[in-house]
Amino acid sequence: MLRKGSIAASLFWLSAAWLVLALVTTGILLTDLYSRALDTTLTETLDFHVESLTGALLETGDPQDPDIALADPRFERPRSGWYWIIREQNGDLVNLSTSVVGIELPGVGAVADAQGRSTEITNDPFGTQLRMVERSVTLDAQSYRITVAGNLTEILELVSDFRGQTFIVLGAVGVMLAAMSAFVARIALRPIALLSRAVEAVREGDSAEVSGTYPTEIAPLAEEVNELLRSNSQIIERARNQVGNLAHGLKTPIAVLRNEAHARKGALADVVSSETEKMSNMVSTYLERARLAARTSVVGKKADATMIMLRLTRVMRKIHPDVTIAFQRPDASLHWFRGDEADLEEMAGNLLDNACKWSKGQVGVRLSSERGDKGTQLLVRIDDNGPGLSEADAQKVLRRGVRLDEKTPGTGLGLDIVKELVDVYGGSLELKRSQLGGLLVELRLPTARLGGMVRGSGS
Repeated sequence: MLRKGSIAASLFWLSAAWLVLALVTTGILLTDLYSRALDTTLTETLDFHVESLTGALLETGDPQDPDIALADPRFERPRSGWYWIIREQNGDLVNLSTSVVGIELPGVGAVADAQGRSTEITNDPFGTQLRMVERSVTLDAQSYRITVAGNLTEILELVSDFRGQTFIVLGAVGVMLAAMSAFVARIALRPIALLSRAVEAVREGDSAEVSGTYPTEIAPLAEEVNELLRSNSQIIERARNQVGNLAHGLKTPIAVLRNEAHARKGALADVVSSETEKMSNMVSTYLERARLAARTSVVGKKADATMIMLRLTRVMRKIHPDVTIAFQRPDASLHWFRGDEADLEEMAGNLLDNACKWSKGQVGVRLSSERGDKGTQLLVRIDDNGPGLSEADAQKVLRRGVRLDEKTPGTGLGLDIVKELVDVYGGSLELKRSQLGGLLVELRLPTARLGGMVRGSGS
């Protein structure tokens, strides 16, 4: 399809504009050439008639001789636009065609050429446009002017008819050429569409690399994309291994310092114990960050959000048996999550666990798709009937490591991990007031096309 802003649309409209310009110019040029050809033919015909009258005059020797005439019947029909006149040099009429009877026809005022012929365009008394040719002839020392006029209006009407027919034909040709241009553009750009679908298949998780055969112009692009994917995977794997090695390498000396500090008493031992605990938490946090960044940077993963939420709901019901968790299951057309399954479990699991901890026995879970500026997104809603949060507290709790109640079990890093993953996937996390009276958490994440998994059963 010729979508707005596409290469095919640009090629089509550029071709169409060029076709219109070329065909209009062609029509104008053809019409002008046809008009010139007809006018030249008319002038040559009038020249022939002048020569015929000149020959008759010289043959008879009497300019008033009734035998001086032209065989063309149009010179005998009044108002035909075809006339001939023989005048003396002073302008007195000597002889004329029947068609001139009753009208006054002006002479030719144009300057004669080297052959003694002059021509110009004028109108007769009836409004007919005429092409007039005049020539001077000398007979017995007396000069005469022979004038022959032809109907130029007929020529102009023929030109007008030709112009209309020409533009109709050229218009039909233009439509066929435009259709051909659109067809050719679509066929020629089909490999680009195939490449686009192949890249989308990689992004959606249907393929590990860009596959297919492409023309020489875009084949290097497909190869570069595949090379980029391979290079990206290798870089991520190396970075993950290096960070993991660093973190594990630090854990042993930190553990030694912690054990030595616990075995001794005193202010120094307390400081060492406190600082090693902080170092251990930092190593764990950044190791987890590296693991998450590496996992979410891999292209081509997707997960069934419904299956994941069903599984999380069953687990949370066992962990929090005193909480009623109502999961409103979506229909089978719900878009999948474009990312790693474990990441969605991590985000939704932390949020659902927090809702169960803070609720007064009632938690609701809903899944849906939402269209926005970023396209279609997966919307996860989790609300509870707990105390909720004020707007200021909702903004405060989204900061890293902030906990509003230290009595509730946990380190506060669960929400940090959620925020980290949300940022990596380009999603959003919002805290609002729930209709149940507590907190409503809205998690928006990118979506992928439906996969081939069969949804499991659950409540």
